[in-house]
Amino acid sequence: MLTAQQFPSESLGRQIESAQPNVAAATPDSASMTLKMWVMVLLTGTGAGLTSGLLMRLLRLAQHLTFSYSSGDFLLGVRHVSPMHRLLAVSLGGVIAGLSLYILRRMTGGSGAEVTGSIWHKQGRFEAGPTIAKSIISIVIVGMGAAIGREAALKDTGATVAGKISDWTSMSLPQRRLLVACGAGAGMAAAYNVPLGGALFAIEVLLGTMSLTNVLAAVLASVTAVAVSWLLLPNAPTFQVAQLSISPSLILWAVIAGPLLGAASAVYVRFIGWSESGKPKEYMVILAPILVFIGLGVLSMRFPEVLGNGKNVVQEAFGSQLGTGLLCWLLILRPLATAMCLKSGAPGGLFTPTMTFGALLGGLFGEGWSHLAPSVSKDSYAIVGAGAMLASASQGPISSVVFMLELTNHTDALIVPLIIAVAGATLMARRMEVHSIYSIRG
Repeated sequence: MLTAQQFPSESLGRQIESAQPNVAAATPDSASMTLKMWVMVLLTGTGAGLTSGLLMRLLRLAQHLTFSYSSGDFLLGVRHVSPMHRLLAVSLGGVIAGLSLYILRRMTGGSGAEVTGSIWHKQGRFEAGPTIAKSIISIVIVGMGAAIGREAALKDTGATVAGKISDWTSMSLPQRRLLVACGAGAGMAAAYNVPLGGALFAIEVLLGTMSLTNVLAAVLASVTAVAVSWLLLPNAPTFQVAQLSISPSLILWAVIAGPLLGAASAVYVRFIGWSESGKPKEYMVILAPILVFIGLGVLSMRFPEVLGNGKNVVQEAFGSQLGTGLLCWLLILRPLATAMCLKSGAPGGLFTPTMTFGALLGGLFGEGWSHLAPSVSKDSYAIVGAGAMLASASQGPISSVVFMLELTNHTDALIVPLIIAVAGATLMARRMEVHSIYSIRG
């Protein structure tokens, strides 16, 4: 017969009795998973899937109207229009961002919550109205060319759905925190069609506790959100990649490149931290986005690849379609464009911009390595680089590996070099910078 094990509780300074350490009763702050709670998790996933699908439709509409194309991907549409069209379109995005954020601040006294920080420090409590408004602004300006991620809007709306459900059903604070994290992860999952990755993001990055309760709740919410989002979005992998194979040379490259990518991610995180400091106040809330977006538009006249969240740049890096010269330019210009957009006060995420930086850096490292090992596909370097950068910058190695597998649908052949590079990058980044791209934003 099994006897109960004693598990120390640092927060309460007493022992919690449980026969199974990864169930809800094992920790004093775990949410009580009643039937009502499971129903709320299911409703959260449903709501996150619907809102994510609608926001993605809005993103596509903004892209198509701004850059006058009806089919194909965003970057092709951007390249198709004239340089002056790009300048005017992105500048208009800055005007919309500045005026919208100013009106939002005047009406609500703020510009919406940083949901990740709310989950960590406020048990998932934040104001729903400003957060939804900020999410809509973010999606529109990303569609108009802002160099920031789309996932923040979907993550925040999923969390808002969970927060409102918690309010209506009078949930306890631990239940609310778990539900809001599940909603945020479900939004991520629906944004990129990555049910397991979204669930692990909620567990590893947002909750930080791999208990059985957390796993089951996060998986249920994310799977539900992705399934519901298929009513509005295609069921297809985010990136199309060729069948790849592993080699001893690629494994050796991963061993060497991992720590280098981790060091670069630490610098990147600090750069993001700088962009989050000294945000615009008073009338600079209007002027800063306008000025930054005009600069971004000027830059796009020569380099259209700096516009948008970077998804199509990642796709081209995964297909070895970027020349060495363009890789070098974008390696500087893409992070700079993202940081300046955030510095101006424009709301947005960092998931795809971080992947973009990793794919570009991994691709550049691979270009050099290919002179030593020409038999390795150059696509592999960009894919492993993107995963390692995402893992080290977010400090979510498990979720990042799964993200890469789900985003590309069949890169499981690269699992060994991917894990090696992720481990090396995460350890190096952790030694150089304790913050992640999420914690450094507050």
